[in-house]
Amino acid sequence: MTDPAALRRVETPVLVGRTGELHAVRDALAHPPAVVLVEGEAGIGKTRLIREALGHASVRGRTVLAGGCHPLREPFPYGPVFELLRRLEGRLPSDLNPVCGALRPYLPELGDRLPPAPEPLADPDASRHRLFRAVRALLDRVGGTVVVVEDLHWADEGTRDLVRFLVDDPPAGLGVVLSYRREELPGAGLPLGRAYRQPPGTTAVLVPLGPLDVPAVRSMTAALTGNARIPDALAEALHERTAGIPFVLEEVVRSLPGRLDGTDPLDAVGVPTRLHEAMADRLALLSPEATACVRAAAVLRVPSGEELIATVTDAGTDRDGEPWAGPALREALGAGVLHELGPDRYGFRHTLAQQAVYRSIPGPARRALHRRAVRALDGVRPQPVVHLAYHAKESADTAEWHRYGEAAARAAQRMGDLALAVQLLEDLLADARLAPLARAELATRLSRAAVHSVSHRQAAELLRRIVQDDRLPDPLRGEIRLNLGLLLHNHAGDYEQARADTEIAVEELRGRPALAARGMAALALPGWGDHPYPVYERWVTRAEALVAEESVEAGEADAALRMAVRGNHFTLRAGRGDPRVWEEAEQALREGERTGPEVRVQAARTWGNLADYAAWLGRDPLARRYCREAERLAGEHGATFVAGIAAGTGLRLDWHAGHWQELSARAHGILRDNPGVAPVAADAQLVLGQLALARGEWEEAATRLDAAGLADPDNAPAPVLAAASGARVRLLLSRGQTSAACALADRAVARVRRKDIWAWGAELTPMAVAAYVRDGRRSEAEAVTEELASGVAGLDVPLGRAAVDACRGILAAAGELHEDAAHSFSAARAGYAALPRPYAAARAGEAAARETLALGDPKTAPDMGGVAEEFAALGATRDAARCRRVLRGTGVVAPSRRGRRGYGDSLSPREREVARLVSLGHTNREIADVLFLSPRTIEQHVAKVLRKLGVSSRADVPADGT
Repeated sequence: MTDPAALRRVETPVLVGRTGELHAVRDALAHPPAVVLVEGEAGIGKTRLIREALGHASVRGRTVLAGGCHPLREPFPYGPVFELLRRLEGRLPSDLNPVCGALRPYLPELGDRLPPAPEPLADPDASRHRLFRAVRALLDRVGGTVVVVEDLHWADEGTRDLVRFLVDDPPAGLGVVLSYRREELPGAGLPLGRAYRQPPGTTAVLVPLGPLDVPAVRSMTAALTGNARIPDALAEALHERTAGIPFVLEEVVRSLPGRLDGTDPLDAVGVPTRLHEAMADRLALLSPEATACVRAAAVLRVPSGEELIATVTDAGTDRDGEPWAGPALREALGAGVLHELGPDRYGFRHTLAQQAVYRSIPGPARRALHRRAVRALDGVRPQPVVHLAYHAKESADTAEWHRYGEAAARAAQRMGDLALAVQLLEDLLADARLAPLARAELATRLSRAAVHSVSHRQAAELLRRIVQDDRLPDPLRGEIRLNLGLLLHNHAGDYEQARADTEIAVEELRGRPALAARGMAALALPGWGDHPYPVYERWVTRAEALVAEESVEAGEADAALRMAVRGNHFTLRAGRGDPRVWEEAEQALREGERTGPEVRVQAARTWGNLADYAAWLGRDPLARRYCREAERLAGEHGATFVAGIAAGTGLRLDWHAGHWQELSARAHGILRDNPGVAPVAADAQLVLGQLALARGEWEEAATRLDAAGLADPDNAPAPVLAAASGARVRLLLSRGQTSAACALADRAVARVRRKDIWAWGAELTPMAVAAYVRDGRRSEAEAVTEELASGVAGLDVPLGRAAVDACRGILAAAGELHEDAAHSFSAARAGYAALPRPYAAARAGEAAARETLALGDPKTAPDMGGVAEEFAALGATRDAARCRRVLRGTGVVAPSRRGRRGYGDSLSPREREVARLVSLGHTNREIADVLFLSPRTIEQHVAKVLRKLGVSSRADVPADGT
């Protein structure tokens, strides 16, 4: 007979990340007599685990007596045990052992069922022993009982002795579950007061609970929000902020706003009320000296040494003349409020705990602590100027804040940490008390740093306000506006505004020709804007002419400027597929690397741009090599934006090369590490969309492709937009939406035609041709095919040539010229495979196999089976299923390179596919559509998945099928 109300209320709706621990508790209780010790810090989920275990079939039907200890200043002896025994009212048998009468004074509610009270004993120890025997005899007679005593660390000595008496010799049918926080146990830190020795014939288990890992945090967040698709970045941010402690996680998640895309939702979440109250309760139990140490640690923010904490605390000495900071710190550690996070490094378990304490400190006291932190840190060498700037600001010392802040920004730039430099400069510029000249100088420094950093959002807003300030000196306005334009282009993806700002800046910089040339060179990048190719050529020609003029001052027309202009010209030529550009660019970049750091940063940027465009052309090995060069130089000089561009290009290359394992996780990681950097985000979203499309996750694919640029085509990188359009056209065709596919193809083809860089249409054009022929627009399909062929002729565009063969295959197939179609598709397959791009090659191979089957030769059926295996090996679920359906129609069984085997209680590959789609929330009919199977077959697969995973609901099926 379980009494759930006896356990304290727990909000968490599901138990996650505790499978092994749950089985351990259940197994122990299923084999009484049993003793279970559940150990873990506050909020770690001890009560939730116990409640889940008590709901299991092995416990159901037994009497559960649950209670807990309380942090009373004067605990009532044996109180927790007597409280839970009172719940036996109305449930006691009549033939109890006479010794149970000793309980009459303590359990008046049970007096009508208890035997008469025995005569008092003169010896207190004997009396106590008789009382313990009475409790044991009562539980023995009730039989089949589970006793739960929570928070044993708060137990009085008598209760601890009584519990130890029970577990040293438990009745045959008794299960005892004890929970406690080890850090709050008195004395030697033993839950029972001494080491527990397992009696013969007793099942005993210690179940320590640790923090949840990132996957468990994701699962718990999904359960709390009802949103099955928690972004990796959000799960990781939640794990970092909450340290994986379930109570803290629950409170934070319940405070989140409605949308959960990315890490931004956490910005609006402060310290949850219940967590603030919990920390206040724990501080109330500390001495004033220990509380002072905790407050000092909260002000310092980062794990700090004992001496620094003592200095900030302004610790004095006790009555004996001994410093009290050491004992006070040990008290805070013993109470679990502070934690030792490294050798002589003390701080909080998680950020929210630090924030809860910090916000509880009154303002004047907080500022005084910050002032002492400044004095303590000022003498450290080298000076921790970032921390000094923070403490000076919070102590309300504006002059010192500005001094330390500027020093910290300079130090960050020297170390190559441009993101930190941007953050520090943004903070300073937000101060309305800055003098106009100081503001202009800081804004110029900010604009220079922000261009090469991944931090940009606040910087762009600040710089926009500054260029509109009439007090800004004219010589600086053009430079700041130029850098603002580059910032909007490189990071925010606001191409239209970026181009407008850059063009205005070029005019404002007439007196500074070097910077004007840099702006012109930026306007020559072909991925920027929706202009014909000659427009970009004119800009780069103007830039080169300006650099070459004698009027350019020697100090400005330096090697870095020349590298920037020349590098952008190389990029422009590479974008179209100039076969001579690679050798010329490599020679120039190698020479430039032998000069100063500014030139090397420009070289890194050019390597990254060339890698990006080489990948769009199908020069994949070359693109990988250029990525490595860009990453090398970017790492040496802190050019995080360049590193992000190279990472995004590498992501696309791995997608094309079929390296799909962990690719989704990498894409999410790149999104997390480059927040708001539009070109990098576009690459990552494109890859995520293509992965989802290959796996039949249509809604996810549509969402990701929109994020890659389709939702805002005017501000998307041109080649990414073309590729995303091609993928979306394919998605629409797969769903039978031919008209919508043609409309999208029309817009996308028009953009490529206007720009006249057909190399970037290689991933779009075959899908546009497929849409046109399905809609009966053969003449347009033929025209686009010939435009592509003409646009890549004589250029270094191997991907474009393979795409031309694919387009011609589609046209021939539509005209039922099966032999010609098979020949063209085979040529396309060979072209894609040579790049190498195995997924594109497999798709062309599938089309070739269809055409050979259409010729009526059944001997070619195994070709389709081989393609199905290629798709399966890549993880292209839907493509593999489509090939198998065609194969079933021929009467041929698809071969398996792995061979058939029995899977027993493990999921088969098909069942894993079904499990993944179930975990994403798809219905049986939707899964059947994705896998080209009947709904009845899917129903059978789902039943097997649920049985093998041991879950009763589709909602409990994990994405990885384990």
